[in-house]
Amino acid sequence: MRRVADLELPVHEERWLQAPERKVAERVSPMVLPRGAAVDLPDETRWTVTASWVQHASCEVDVVAFALDDDGQVSCDEDFVFYGAAESPDGTVRLAADGPTEQAVAVDVAGLPQAVRKVTIAAAIDGTVTFGELGPVELGIGPGDGEQAFAQATLDAGTSERTMLLAELYRRGPRWRIRVVGQGHDFGLAELARGFGVDVED
Repeated sequence: MRRVADLELPVHEERWLQAPERKVAERVSPMVLPRGAAVDLPDETRWTVTASWVQHASCEVDVVAFALDDDGQVSCDEDFVFYGAAESPDGTVRLAADGPTEQAVAVDVAGLPQAVRKVTIAAAIDGTVTFGELGPVELGIGPGDGEQAFAQATLDAGTSERTMLLAELYRRGPRWRIRVVGQGHDFGLAELARGFGVDVED
């Protein structure tokens, strides 16, 4: 013990061996949002929306985002973020992950221009497969890189749709909110983009 004291090592009582103190990190389970539900987001500067699905051999799925004004339109074509232009010019909206079964969009809500009132995140199937054949799309919404989800949702009501609006982050007063959408369309990505005011060449 003299050596232990000389080295100033911590010493515990014998009972500590039977019941050592353990600090368990508190992990909060994400809230589960049904289709159409909306909730306020905590005061974080950046949020990531992740979409995942079971891989289908005969199609590819692309997750995209639109930065929209009060009229639900893009201010310029660069407000359409997709696989060919994976980041908005100011870097506030970008594709954060791009894989065959999982893709993500990161949004810096603090840096978005005031003219942007909403960021709509959608998915499109390249090919003739529909969302009914693809199966459920799982959504995770989390701060920062989205590693720990704040909320999650399952979109599993697809039938003949080839594009689907997954979720939207939107301003409500001084706060940002997230809404699970789950609205599908039978047309493809080009027509969806045109509906938001993007000039898409034929």
